[in-house]
Formats: sequence, structure tokens, C-alpha cells
Amino acid sequence: MRIRGIRWIPVLAAAVALAACGSSSSSSSSNTGAAGASSSGSAGAGSIKQGLKVAVIPKAINIAYFDAAYKGAQKAAAEIGATIEQVGPTQATGQAQLQFINTIVQQKYNVLVISAADADAIVPALKRAQQSGVTVVTYDADVSDPSARTAFVSTPAPDAIAKAQDKWISDAIGASGGEIAILSAAATAANQNTWIGLMKQDLAANYPQLKLVDTVYGNDDAATSAQKAAALLQSHPNLKGIISPTTVGVREAAKYLSGSQYKGKVQLTGLGLPSELKPYLKDGTVKTAGLWDPAQLGYVAVYAGATKASGGSPNNLSIQGKPYTADSKGVIIGAEPQDFTASNVDKFAF
Repeated sequence: MRIRGIRWIPVLAAAVALAACGSSSSSSSSNTGAAGASSSGSAGAGSIKQGLKVAVIPKAINIAYFDAAYKGAQKAAAEIGATIEQVGPTQATGQAQLQFINTIVQQKYNVLVISAADADAIVPALKRAQQSGVTVVTYDADVSDPSARTAFVSTPAPDAIAKAQDKWISDAIGASGGEIAILSAAATAANQNTWIGLMKQDLAANYPQLKLVDTVYGNDDAATSAQKAAALLQSHPNLKGIISPTTVGVREAAKYLSGSQYKGKVQLTGLGLPSELKPYLKDGTVKTAGLWDPAQLGYVAVYAGATKASGGSPNNLSIQGKPYTADSKGVIIGAEPQDFTASNVDKFAF
């Protein structure tokens, strides 16, 4: 699909390791797939075993993006006759994810699907999980060492994501340009850092009228993200735009801007859920934003993990007739992107 002149190209070779908390509290929900469900959705991998136990650990719970991804994971579990549970910390840090990884090993789950809040910190724990017989698949955000997981179910190609956000903010601000800033998630989130690095390159090469003056981190926490957005506006009185490549950050920045003196003066774009950004697209706080359907990431990740746990290879999956092929690093593009505007946001259900 085209995004205002930019082609999103899901080139597998371009998909590098990506990423999107200290409390010990957790939230969980479970779904039991129907016994005897067909496993024909995973062709080329043999029959998927019935009754597999699948655990999902998002970067943090109570985040709409990961709740949507879990719905896709539940759908896949129902199709293959698996049981599934989502557990995780309340803050998006690798350290906070460790206890959940260890518990999943102790409880003898067959498959762990995890979005890495820290690309490095959880690698040793994931390797121990594999040694204990747990199949590990990352989704949305990868780890730094590919040997710590079987496959990574990725968002669309990072270069396309980065360039789209630069174009959105440039179009929103206009030809005169000006100062812009980035409101990211965690400083340790690999996907955020990858996108930001690519955005900087693209800005330097193609948008000389835009000057990136600051990058701040809201840690995918609502209150922190709102505070960081407010601080950017106060610290940079000439700021013309904010890019927030994280669903929590862009939502909280939109919420703050919409009720402030900066509405219409400071433009905002980023990666957000259409369900959360709809009021801000409708009232003009955000002109264009984008994302992909996160449910697809959870859906494909469960199939990849279940295929491996059943003795097959997830490198060439065919799920309900649609092919998903891993590259040489085990990266599978699991979803295609969408862009949202006031005129089309009502069409999206996630």
C-alpha cells in the first residue's frame, strides 16, 4: 500500500533486529484452543502437535498495542488447539521481564513468544529457556543475539517506517520547516533506536528544512510520555513538530497537544493505533500517523513457535494459504503497514 508517496516495501533482508517494565506485578489471560483444530495453516512444517502450552510476554502489560497482538496470538492458538497465556511486567524493561521468563521455564511451557524490552538483557535467560526445551520466538522487538530465539516476527521494513514518519512530519509542517523532536519509548528498545537512526539519516539527506533538536524517552509509560512531551514544548519554544514512533508516546503527546495552546502550532505524527488516535485525527491535532495490525505479529509468532515445537521449521510457513518466509537471520515480516488520516481512520478496527 502507498503512504502519501512512500512505498512500504517489506524486504526481508532489510528487517534488522527491532524493539517498542521494575514492578513484579503481572496480568494474565488465557485461552484454550479447541481440541482437534486443524493445523493445516502451517504447511511445510508437518503437523502441529495438539495441546501445546504457549506463553506470551509483551514489553509491558496494559498497553493497547500488545493487547491487540495478543488477540492475534489467541486466534492462532485456537486454530492449532494450543493453550495460551499472556503475562508480563507493568514497566517496559528487560530486567522486569526476566522473572517471567524464568517462571515460564519452571512451568514447562512449550513455546515462549516475547517482545524484547531490552535487546541485550534477556538474551542469557532466553538461551537458558531454549536449553530447557522451550521454543523461543520474538515478535515486534528482537534480541541482539539471533541464537537466543528460533525466529523473529517483525514489523515492516525499518527503512520504510523511518522514511514515512519523516515525510508525515514534513508534510504536516510545510515547506518552511523548522525544529522537530522525537519522543521515543525506552532508550534500550532496539526497534526505536533503529528507526531513529534511519530517520536521522533520511532527515539529513532529504529534509534540510527540518532540524532535529532533541530526542527524549517516555519509556512506554503514559505519565512519563506526557511529561516528556510537555517538557519538549517548554524547552524548545520554536518547536514545529514531534515524531513519536511508539503507540503510548504518540497517544499521550496527542492528548496533551489537543488541549493546549500548542494545538495547530506544533505538528505531531508517529506510530499509533487508529482506535486511540481517532479523536486527534478528527480534531486536527494529528494529520497523518501509521502502524500495522499488531494482531498479525502475535498470530504469525504463535504459528512459528508451534511449528518449531512440533519438530518442523518455521522458515517457510504457509498460514491459511498465505506464505511467510524467514530470511537468513530468521526474520519473518509478519504484518503490512497502514496509514491513518481523518478521512480513513473509521475503516480500521484495531
